[in-house]
Amino acid sequence: MSQEEANTSLGRKATLSENMLFGMGNPLLDISAVVDKDFLDKFGLKPNDQILAEDKHKVLFEELVKRNKVEYHAGGSTQNSVKIAQWMIQKPHKVATFFGCIGTDHFGEILKKKAEEAHVDAHYYEQNEEPTGTCAACITGDNRSLVANLAAANCYKKEKHLDLDGNWELVEKAKVYYIAGFFLTVSPESILKVAKHASDKDKIFCMNLSAPFISQFFKEPLMKVMPYVDILFGNETEAATFAKELGFETDDIAEIARKTQNLPKENTKRQRVVVFTQGKDDAVATVGEKVTMFPVVDIDQNDIVDTNGAGDSFVGGFLSALVQEHPLEECIRAGHYAANVIIKRVGCTFPEKPDFH
Repeated sequence: MSQEEANTSLGRKATLSENMLFGMGNPLLDISAVVDKDFLDKFGLKPNDQILAEDKHKVLFEELVKRNKVEYHAGGSTQNSVKIAQWMIQKPHKVATFFGCIGTDHFGEILKKKAEEAHVDAHYYEQNEEPTGTCAACITGDNRSLVANLAAANCYKKEKHLDLDGNWELVEKAKVYYIAGFFLTVSPESILKVAKHASDKDKIFCMNLSAPFISQFFKEPLMKVMPYVDILFGNETEAATFAKELGFETDDIAEIARKTQNLPKENTKRQRVVVFTQGKDDAVATVGEKVTMFPVVDIDQNDIVDTNGAGDSFVGGFLSALVQEHPLEECIRAGHYAANVIIKRVGCTFPEKPDFH
């Protein structure tokens, strides 16, 4: 171990090893472009939203690609988060594992290459019936409207991938698990298998509300997994929709966090932690019996380039501290740091090294 490595490891509580953090979700290639309100209106998009592509959006992808400044970035909510976590951790490489489904095509190759560059141990289920999934990121000012065409991502099969001995061994190696709510539309049985494993072994299972449509249209699979969720993430809009769907009868975010924390839970050895971000406003988190506010890092509005990936990177920063067994406030501080870095850049991209202490 070099002196530098010895110094960095002094501040760590837990020894990090490969495959300690496990993520599973929809690997997508982000196609990002700045658009105007007319473009949003033409396709019936809200400025700040996430939806699944329908037939009427096919043209949207074609039009977006024709625009003058298009950027391609590896995306997909969970994949973004585990990448950011790995970036925050730096060494060792491959602390983060990622499972998801891609196509045997050019976009799939890009995703493989990008995961490798990020030092994430990605194990994709590759099939040739559907092309690799894409996500149109339509940027207006500091808003982003995301339209996901899951394609291959929707083809993930538990018995064809997760259940294979070599892959399940990687699941067993982990001690922290993270799956975005988006994956509920693809393979709830895969999520449940991982969530139950975490609960049975007293490991930490984290999930994200991800988008309003998940609580609205995938409430049943979401609530099947909820008893196994140790840490739940979401933003203010998702929290409000979730509360409405569950009949909480309150729009007070702290109260929603408290009620969510108290939903039934399998592993009673761990009290559920609920963390709701609110853009530039304080994050709200349940700490034991109380709800606490955590202010974000101040940022000049003019420095915000693109909020795409802000929520994912908050989770990524949080997970990087969590896997090192840091206390909750440290996890949130790491989350805020990561989000602050990412919103100053296009897409969910990051500089070579973090400057977080």
